[in-house]
Amino acid sequence: MGNDPPHSQLTRDADRPLGAMLEPLLIAACDGRLSQINWFTSAWQAGGSSTGLATFTTPDGQTHDVIAKLPVGPLEHRWTTAVGGVREDGTRVCESVPRVLAAGTTLGSYDLAWIIEERLEPTPLSAHLDEHAPRELLHAAVHWYDAAGKARDIASAEPPAQKDWETLIAKGREIAHSHGIAEEQRWNGAIRTVQRHLGELIRRWNDRPITTWCHGDLHFGNALRRPGAKPGDGCVLIDLALVHPGHWVEDAVYLERLYWAKPDLLRGVKPVSEMARVMRERHMLHGEDYAMLANIRRVLMAASVPAFLNHEGHPKYVHAALEILEKLLPQVVH
Repeated sequence: MGNDPPHSQLTRDADRPLGAMLEPLLIAACDGRLSQINWFTSAWQAGGSSTGLATFTTPDGQTHDVIAKLPVGPLEHRWTTAVGGVREDGTRVCESVPRVLAAGTTLGSYDLAWIIEERLEPTPLSAHLDEHAPRELLHAAVHWYDAAGKARDIASAEPPAQKDWETLIAKGREIAHSHGIAEEQRWNGAIRTVQRHLGELIRRWNDRPITTWCHGDLHFGNALRRPGAKPGDGCVLIDLALVHPGHWVEDAVYLERLYWAKPDLLRGVKPVSEMARVMRERHMLHGEDYAMLANIRRVLMAASVPAFLNHEGHPKYVHAALEILEKLLPQVVH
């Protein structure tokens, strides 16, 4: 998901009539506060969905540039509206997600969720990874955790889905055996060690405290700045379609592993350590050994890399994963 893409990415909605067809109903649902909408499609847009540029007039008479989205998936709609709202005193529930000016789950007789939210700068942080971007993203994530936990008690969540690490890692070892990977002997030895201890590693990971509504797709492409904001002022997280209960190191290690082959792009910031520091300042840590949990997660993810050679097979990345695996194995197995 995203906001107001560059002109080069726009395609007029002649072949996507849903938004234009429902526009009168959407304007009526907003009590006439929503202007006519300039609908567009873009490279990031899911099939069948419509997104448009418009303005929205709030009861105080102020006019805001907004994005109209429909239909919106249930998970993203739930979390965007729960955390992107505005309190009675005019303050935002969470500064690190887009402000929602209007939303609903029906349009006329249609069962269809929609959102009207503030328009952000069109360029994600990933387009220009400056020195401020890593901390902006991680700090925004911590603000999200705090607001999401207040919006919905994590204790009420269904248990998180468990990943099939056994199958993934077995597939990786099979690829190493079949000479389908560089440094196959090192990979084979490392994965063999993981498999000997895999039951214990999985048990320890599955026993982690479930304390966080994880973003689920935390990376610089899902972070934008508000109009007029300068690097360092903070960013806004988008795409809440993969929110799930878990532990915050999942998001931190997910971001980190994207840059295993190019750690310099993180500008010296260590996602787990930086996120822990901010959470400690906000009294959000719960006393668990988060560093060990992060290492276990790194080992499981690194050992799974050979299973995804079709998607993550760049030699530099695969080599970096192997080095991380060999470095951390002695720390997590005994």
